[in-house]
Amino acid sequence: MKAIVCVYTEGNESKAAVLTNEDGVTKILKVVSTDNPQLIEANAVTSSNPDKVIIEDNNISNINDISLDGIETEIDKPDFETSSASNIEIISNSLSEFKLKNFDFIAVASEPAIEFHYCDKDLADIHKNPLNAIIQDIRVAKNLNISPDAVDYIDVSDKQYLSVYLDSEIPAVSFINSLANKNKKRFYKIAAIKSAEIALSNFVSKSNKFFPEDYTLIIYTGKEYSRLIFLEGSKLAHIGSTLDIGTRNLHTYDVYFSKILLEMENGGIPRLDNVVLCGEDNSENLLLSFYGTFPEANVMNLKFDAFDISLLNNEAVDNLSAFSFLLAAAYEFFGQSDKDIKGISILPKAIKENQKFFQFSWHSYAMLPLLFAATFYFTVQVLNNYKIISEHETEIENLKQLEKENEDIISQIIPLDTRISSFDKTQALLDSAMTDTEIWNTEFDKIASFMERRRNFWFTKIEGKDTKNLTINGITLYRPVITKFVEQNSSAILLNIIHEPIREKTAYSYVINYPIVKDTLNKP
Repeated sequence: MKAIVCVYTEGNESKAAVLTNEDGVTKILKVVSTDNPQLIEANAVTSSNPDKVIIEDNNISNINDISLDGIETEIDKPDFETSSASNIEIISNSLSEFKLKNFDFIAVASEPAIEFHYCDKDLADIHKNPLNAIIQDIRVAKNLNISPDAVDYIDVSDKQYLSVYLDSEIPAVSFINSLANKNKKRFYKIAAIKSAEIALSNFVSKSNKFFPEDYTLIIYTGKEYSRLIFLEGSKLAHIGSTLDIGTRNLHTYDVYFSKILLEMENGGIPRLDNVVLCGEDNSENLLLSFYGTFPEANVMNLKFDAFDISLLNNEAVDNLSAFSFLLAAAYEFFGQSDKDIKGISILPKAIKENQKFFQFSWHSYAMLPLLFAATFYFTVQVLNNYKIISEHETEIENLKQLEKENEDIISQIIPLDTRISSFDKTQALLDSAMTDTEIWNTEFDKIASFMERRRNFWFTKIEGKDTKNLTINGITLYRPVITKFVEQNSSAILLNIIHEPIREKTAYSYVINYPIVKDTLNKP
């Protein structure tokens, strides 16, 4: 969001307008005039509403959170003698709810602080830089040496440039500096000096639709003087000389018309198709007088539909036309930022130097070689450090690559190590199994040898209760053979014997518990 304060001095009166621009919407936060106490009091009603002003102020304060209070110095003596202390006090108090250090200030100027000069395009285009040609033309025509930072120009027709240059001290600039001093600041940032007449012509041409062949008169009526600005289509055609006619000394509007006809003759304006009224006098009498004098012209009061005026009270809205120069300058400033409008924007070198954070004197410049040497030394050190850092980073990358290769090797070793560990376990298991297998083979050889010699002794069932004990069920036709089998195997235990005749023969069923022990290997 862009936030600005436009300042314009008109005789002994000073005016200020506070505006913001966000997403293409220009909002008027406040307008202040030192010559209209009723308007200031009415604006105070708006500022007393915290829901409106404080919210805007908080939004604006986010533009720049960096405080410059530690850099700025206190200056108590104002340097603007033409503006009374009461005017500065009024403006300062009226804008006290805003953090002015976060705003850009626009100084609005008009004759005689600025001067206009028309330059032939053909002559200016001979030079590669038209600005140099305009400065040279001013030097020849008016015997003035103008610096490039004190002049700007616009294109007004196919044949001419209109240049604006500073001819004396700008009252608005002095007022802004005094306002900063009043608020214990060394300066407020001045972004540009604007031409009141050209800014107003740009605003009127952009906010109204005129035919290309139309001739339009813009009349700004001040308290002590008036301005006449002529347009051809949407382009500036002629700026009339300042009229010593204002609301304080105007007794009849007939004086206006004679001055207008004279300026039309001087500017080559054949007729008037439109008349736009603005300034301090927005009365119906002025409107009707122009209707009667120029019946074929479309006479209208200047409208400000391009602005958001929702924060202003009715009193401020009714007097908005008195701030036409300020609002037009703000409109042109925001338009130039968006490159929609080509206007005048001057900022002398002296103002830029005054707004620098650090002011250099002669001994400061004497320190520049030392600063250069120190900068060179530290630059070399930084570059060397960067080189060392680069070498270390390369070494780190190599080590990381080696670490990755080692991790790959480890990932291949781990399965092999696991297999080796499992092989040892398997070998131990097999060794244990081989031992048990030998025992079983020995026992079964003994049993088979015993049964081979006796044809009346059989096993019907062999059941293993666990790995070391067998339960043998069997049948025999000769009972003593059971006793011999048990005696031959001293570890065997006869659990029971039952007489069970089979057909006509005598038979016995038996159950023997036959434990398998290693000691049996050593027995015959």
